[in-house]
Amino acid sequence: MTWHSPPHTLLLRTVDGCDLDPGRLLDVFADQRRLLLDDLRGFGPREWSAPTRCPDWSAHDTVRHLCDVTRAIAADPGDLTFDMASGFDPRITPNRWLTASAGEPPAATVDRLSATTDEVLAVARGRLARDERFEVALPFGPMDWTVLVLHVLWDSWLHERDIFLALGADRPTVTAQPAGTGSVDTGATGYAAAYGLLIAAAVARIFGDQVRHRLALGGTGGGVFELDTDGAVTLTVTSPSPSPAGPPAAEVTDALAGRGSAAALGVVPDQARTALTHLAAFLTTPVDGTTA
Repeated sequence: MTWHSPPHTLLLRTVDGCDLDPGRLLDVFADQRRLLLDDLRGFGPREWSAPTRCPDWSAHDTVRHLCDVTRAIAADPGDLTFDMASGFDPRITPNRWLTASAGEPPAATVDRLSATTDEVLAVARGRLARDERFEVALPFGPMDWTVLVLHVLWDSWLHERDIFLALGADRPTVTAQPAGTGSVDTGATGYAAAYGLLIAAAVARIFGDQVRHRLALGGTGGGVFELDTDGAVTLTVTSPSPSPAGPPAAEVTDALAGRGSAAALGVVPDQARTALTHLAAFLTTPVDGTTA
């Protein structure tokens, strides 16, 4: 898949069975969200009020944020919700959005997230069926609307881990199987890792850094991720089975977004690591005392 974003071009190229087509992406997003909603319905007052990896956000705050972001999938052509030139700042704007749902009971938030998810998936699948192609704004430039779905999946994957890791539960985003049969990756971790690397490389370009690196990631969602920012920002993903040896894909994706330990990027050469951590540094730089 190729998307054009003047003056830069981002190319997401996949080979050897790593499936990133929009139809599959919507299925993966639907699975990730269904599993999350199932777990949230079992939360009690302790879980809803628990802190998360996001400073100043409880689990309930984080789920209210997911409602806000999810509805963006149904954005119309030319939507500027995530346009930084129009005032969007990922460190500030999400906190402002939360004022609209202040005081909402957790059960109502879960119902709203479920309804919003169903609505936007229906809109997105309708657009795919009609082969509609148009651009919307993302923080790194105008992109095809299908990239916005990938952005929302990445955001949902991160915030799911923000909630559950803070509660002491590992959260690779897997589909539960019958007792004794283990678990199967829904694909969300691989998508999140790919998008996290892609936008980290795009931000590196904004800072004037070049990245040309082949990174092998292990564990759930693992594979071989080849980045090249010479000309276009290009990511080529190969997903062999089993996953190659390397740092866990989930931990690297966390680190790229300013979560977890930067040690997960220790296998990346110094120059490339510096370039890829511009995004994390930006996201964790406080503005007016607030970060998300």
